[in-house]
Amino acid sequence: MAKAPPISTVGPKAVQTVTKSIFTADYERFRSLLVETRKKAGLTQVEVAERLSRPQSFVCKYEQGERRLDVVEFIQVANALGIDPAKFIRTLTSGS
Repeated sequence: MAKAPPISTVGPKAVQTVTKSIFTADYERFRSLLVETRKKAGLTQVEVAERLSRPQSFVCKYEQGERRLDVVEFIQVANALGIDPAKFIRTLTSGS
Protein backbone atom coordinates (compact mmCIF):
# COMPACT_ATOMS: atom_id res chain seq x y z
CA MET A 1 0.00 0.00 0.00
CA ALA A 2 1.35 3.45 -0.94
CA LYS A 3 2.27 5.78 1.89
CA ALA A 4 0.18 8.97 2.11
CA PRO A 5 2.01 12.26 1.47
CA PRO A 6 2.81 14.52 4.44
CA ILE A 7 0.00 16.80 5.55
CA SER A 8 0.56 20.55 5.40
CA THR A 9 0.06 22.16 8.80
CA VAL A 10 0.30 25.86 8.02
CA GLY A 11 -1.52 27.73 5.26
CA PRO A 12 -2.26 26.69 1.68
CA LYS A 13 1.36 26.99 0.48
CA ALA A 14 3.02 25.33 3.48
CA VAL A 15 5.30 22.37 3.01
CA GLN A 16 5.75 21.59 6.69
CA THR A 17 5.08 17.96 7.61
CA VAL A 18 3.19 16.74 10.65
CA THR A 19 5.35 15.36 13.43
CA LYS A 20 4.32 13.79 16.69
CA SER A 21 3.18 16.91 18.51
CA ILE A 22 4.50 15.77 21.88
CA PHE A 23 8.00 16.48 20.53
CA THR A 24 7.39 19.87 18.90
CA ALA A 25 8.38 23.30 20.17
CA ASP A 26 4.66 24.20 20.22
CA TYR A 27 3.85 21.32 22.57
CA GLU A 28 6.85 22.24 24.74
CA ARG A 29 5.44 25.76 25.07
CA PHE A 30 2.03 24.29 25.91
CA ARG A 31 3.56 22.18 28.69
CA SER A 32 5.69 25.04 30.01
CA LEU A 33 2.68 27.33 30.13
CA LEU A 34 0.68 24.70 32.03
CA VAL A 35 3.45 24.39 34.63
CA GLU A 36 3.79 28.19 34.90
CA THR A 37 0.02 28.54 35.31
CA ARG A 38 -0.09 25.86 38.03
CA LYS A 39 2.72 27.54 39.95
CA LYS A 40 1.13 31.01 39.60
CA ALA A 41 -2.06 29.52 41.03
CA GLY A 42 -0.03 28.37 44.04
CA LEU A 43 -0.89 24.73 43.42
CA THR A 44 1.27 21.65 43.75
CA GLN A 45 1.05 18.68 41.42
CA VAL A 46 -0.61 16.77 44.26
CA GLU A 47 -3.30 19.44 44.66
CA VAL A 48 -4.05 19.49 40.93
CA ALA A 49 -4.18 15.70 40.88
CA GLU A 50 -6.64 15.69 43.79
CA ARG A 51 -8.88 18.16 41.95
CA LEU A 52 -8.78 15.85 38.92
CA SER A 53 -9.29 12.67 40.99
CA ARG A 54 -6.13 11.35 39.37
CA PRO A 55 -2.76 10.25 40.79
CA GLN A 56 0.01 12.82 41.12
CA SER A 57 1.96 10.87 38.50
CA PHE A 58 -0.67 11.89 35.90
CA VAL A 59 0.17 15.57 36.43
CA CYS A 60 3.89 14.86 36.54
CA LYS A 61 3.79 12.92 33.28
CA TYR A 62 1.92 15.53 31.25
CA GLU A 63 4.06 18.33 32.69
CA GLN A 64 7.28 16.49 31.80
CA GLY A 65 6.08 15.43 28.36
CA GLU A 66 5.89 11.72 29.08
CA ARG A 67 2.17 11.81 28.36
CA ARG A 68 -0.04 13.89 26.06
CA LEU A 69 -3.23 15.59 27.07
CA ASP A 70 -6.19 15.31 24.74
CA VAL A 71 -8.60 18.23 24.47
CA VAL A 72 -11.06 16.84 27.03
CA GLU A 73 -8.26 16.27 29.55
CA PHE A 74 -6.86 19.74 28.85
CA ILE A 75 -10.23 21.31 29.66
CA GLN A 76 -10.37 19.31 32.91
CA VAL A 77 -6.85 20.44 33.81
CA ALA A 78 -7.69 24.07 32.99
CA ASN A 79 -10.74 23.86 35.25
CA ALA A 80 -8.62 22.31 38.02
CA LEU A 81 -6.19 25.23 37.66
CA GLY A 82 -9.10 27.69 37.81
CA ILE A 83 -8.43 29.13 34.35
CA ASP A 84 -10.47 29.65 31.20
CA PRO A 85 -9.29 27.07 28.61
CA ALA A 86 -10.04 29.42 25.69
CA LYS A 87 -8.02 32.24 27.25
CA PHE A 88 -5.14 29.82 27.87
CA ILE A 89 -5.16 28.83 24.19
CA ARG A 90 -5.24 32.49 23.12
CA THR A 91 -2.22 33.16 25.34
CA LEU A 92 -0.48 30.10 23.92
CA THR A 93 -1.08 31.07 20.30
CA SER A 94 -0.25 34.75 20.81
CA GLY A 95 3.18 33.85 22.16
CA SER A 96 2.90 36.26 25.07
